[in-house]
Amino acid sequence: MRDTLPLLLGALPFALIYGAIAASAGLSMAAAIAMSAFVFAGSSQFIAVGLVAAQTPVAIIVLTTLIVNLRHMLYSATLLPYLKELPQRWRIPLAFWLTDETFAVTVHRFQREDSSAYRHWYQLGSSVAMYLNWQLWCFLGLLLGNRIPDAQGWGLDVAMPVTFIGMIIPFVRTLPIIVCVLTAGAASLLTLSLPYKLGIVVSAFAGIASGLLAQRLATTRDEACRQ
Repeated sequence: MRDTLPLLLGALPFALIYGAIAASAGLSMAAAIAMSAFVFAGSSQFIAVGLVAAQTPVAIIVLTTLIVNLRHMLYSATLLPYLKELPQRWRIPLAFWLTDETFAVTVHRFQREDSSAYRHWYQLGSSVAMYLNWQLWCFLGLLLGNRIPDAQGWGLDVAMPVTFIGMIIPFVRTLPIIVCVLTAGAASLLTLSLPYKLGIVVSAFAGIASGLLAQRLATTRDEACRQ
């Protein structure tokens, strides 16, 4: 929990703005709270609320949030070697509570060379801290939503991209990852005008495809050099 504290502060304005926007987008209090409690994915919640407000077809909302959340499969695959010996009663809640912030904190803890057999408690502490923090500020945002004039105009939602950039930088160490990040970033700018935030889907696939291509070319080059 202590190590997650800086990220809790980063999530605070984002959660507050989500609550405020959800209240003004037409979602009921119960629906907005349920989304925070059971979806528990800040970026997807933010995107979904915007799409709901724009009266976007349900299929596009589902597809967009699915693509945005696919990164959690990569998080899980990265953590699996450290958690595969745990029983399902541990792995299921840890999977549900896994967020970008918790992954960024716990992966560094897991990668330390030590003999601790209880490192999953470290992830649980980070997860619970993030979950309770998110629920609290989303709820306050819902309560204060109608009292915050032009909540989106405050620019507090900048906390999300800044937090993501801060988490991504330590992992940008190889050429394929650099290619992936730059391609996805460029694609997101070029597709910004697409309706229903479809640019997110396009950018995600463009980044993944370019990263895989760069990795394949690097592997082919290395094999040719060895021959």
